[in-house]
Amino acid sequence: MRSHVWAAGCDHAYLAERGPASVPPPPVEADAPAWAAAQRAVHAGNQIVEVTLHGTGSGAVVLEGLEVRVAARRTPPAWNVYEMSQGCGGGITPALFAVNLDAPRPLARPVAGNDFGNRVPAPSFPMRVSAAEPVVLRVAATTTGCDCDWSLDLRWSSPTGSGTLRIDDGGRPLRTSAAAGRPVYGYALELGRWSR
Repeated sequence: MRSHVWAAGCDHAYLAERGPASVPPPPVEADAPAWAAAQRAVHAGNQIVEVTLHGTGSGAVVLEGLEVRVAARRTPPAWNVYEMSQGCGGGITPALFAVNLDAPRPLARPVAGNDFGNRVPAPSFPMRVSAAEPVVLRVAATTTGCDCDWSLDLRWSSPTGSGTLRIDDGGRPLRTSAAAGRPVYGYALELGRWSR
C-alpha cells in the first residue's frame, strides 16, 4: 500500500507547522513518506492512496465493494502549505475512486481516467483478482473543510471464505487536512529556499 502517491508523480502539497527556513527541500515522490514523517507533515487538501491486490492461492478472489470510514473530523491546523512542485504535466490520468471526506457519509465514487485523449473506463465492483491477475486500486480523497482521519474497508469473497480488508496507514488512520487560506510556499531552486 502506498499512501503518498502524487498526481502525475510530481503534484502534491503538505501542511507542516514548521517555518520555511527549517523545512528541507521537497523530496522525490519515493522519499515522501520519510520527508513527511520528519516534518510531521499532513496531506494538504487531497491524498491519493494506491494498493495492489492479488490472490494467494490458485482460485480467484472477488472484490465486492469499498467503504469509507471517517474516524475523526477536526478543525484544520493553521500550518503552512508546502507544494512539492511548481507544476507538472502528464498525459495520463488514471481511473480511480474519488472520495469527498467532507460529505456526511463519504462514498468511493468511480471516476474514468484519460490516457493521452483515450478514455480509461471507471473502475467498478465486483472485480476479480488472482495470484496471476492482480488489480491496482487507486483512491483519491479530498477535503476543503476538515482535518480528517479516515480509512477504507474492502469487502472480498472467495470459494474458501469472505472478509474485509482494512486499508490504512500501517494500523493508523490515513490523515488528510483542508488547507484553504493557509500560507503557500513553493521551492525556488534558483534561490535554494522556500518562497511564497
